[in-house]
Amino acid sequence: MDLTSEQISRQLETLRTRFEKNPQRHSGLVWPYVLLRLQSDPGKLWSLYQMEASGGEPDAVGLVKMTGEVLFYDCSPETPAGRRNLCYDRAALDKRKEHKPANSALDVAAAMGVELLSEEEYRYLQTLGEFDLKTSSWVKTPLEIRKRGGALFCDRRYDHVFTYHNSADSYYAVRGFRAVLKV
Repeated sequence: MDLTSEQISRQLETLRTRFEKNPQRHSGLVWPYVLLRLQSDPGKLWSLYQMEASGGEPDAVGLVKMTGEVLFYDCSPETPAGRRNLCYDRAALDKRKEHKPANSALDVAAAMGVELLSEEEYRYLQTLGEFDLKTSSWVKTPLEIRKRGGALFCDRRYDHVFTYHNSADSYYAVRGFRAVLKV
């Protein structure tokens, strides 16, 4: 889980460049503060590196007011290509008897040290640009829905953000997940 100094430098430069190219995503945030937060927790840099490596294009999108943590969301135009073809969680994966996907969204997120966006976070992301015009993303699903075998996903079509349901064990080539990381 350690990054080389070269990987750290490249990741910080990528994040800085993206931060500067997309000021509409982080009104009120300044790069020196974001950099200070990143440098204070190398483990979070590793998670951001995983988000980047799987196609997420993470960017700072706000602050947690109570803690001062910087929020990073996947800002790739479509759901990250390296995180598609996944069912929702381990229980759904174990339920499938044939044609199983390689993994589940919650397991991959946990291995990366990130969380799935909630529906509210997904809707906030959509105020920062247009995302998932051709793909969809699993989002955190309320326990009441999950207990009944379902899971939620979102996308953007017809200039509107939609929330849908599916059985948690389903998976599609165009459905993955977007992550959030607090640094």
